[in-house]
Amino acid sequence: MISSVFFDLDGTLADTAPDLAAALNQILQEQNKPALPLESIRPAVSLGGNAMIKLAFSMEEDDPEFDELRQRFLEIYHQRLHQDTHVFPGIGKALDYIEANNMIWGVVTNKPEWLTHPVMEQLNLTQRTACIVSGDTTEFRKPHPGPMLYACELAKCVPETSLYVGDALRDIEAGRAAGMKTLIADYGYIAKDENPETWNADGSISEPEEIIDWLEKENRNI
Repeated sequence: MISSVFFDLDGTLADTAPDLAAALNQILQEQNKPALPLESIRPAVSLGGNAMIKLAFSMEEDDPEFDELRQRFLEIYHQRLHQDTHVFPGIGKALDYIEANNMIWGVVTNKPEWLTHPVMEQLNLTQRTACIVSGDTTEFRKPHPGPMLYACELAKCVPETSLYVGDALRDIEAGRAAGMKTLIADYGYIAKDENPETWNADGSISEPEEIIDWLEKENRNI
């Protein structure tokens, strides 16, 4: 039976796109470039800061200005990283169900620790979670299974009875490689040209509360 559930942070547990988009548009303004609409930024959020800089400035990581722009972007984001961030509607009910049924839950994200922990604190989730594994907690980042396996160590559970929920291909790849069940958060930051049906996940949900039905069905079939 599934006894532990792990979540990606950006685009799965919390809607962080508004604050990230505001930070990106501020640096665009500083560089005398036009702002981008939130709709065009959202799909890049789950891919991290590098992807957002690439999107905004149409440059690659080997560009001499790339690192400076990325660092400035993260500085701006850090100043406002929970101004408009909130958990997705239905996440609260899903977490209540998990806890009420003696399951544990945690977070595995590629977001660096210095940004992850303030967001989790602001959302009042730090004390509730069994573990928080950030992008720099271990030697590896998703899609490597290392962070997933470390999360299991911290939460004192095993991958075979764990579920990972994420909104990016690398989330599903990491979960599968670790031996977990995987679930796609279709409500997250998935680009229109992506095809999640090819990701080989164990299922997908269009809103967070559907995690409850999926868990009940999965555990009933064991």
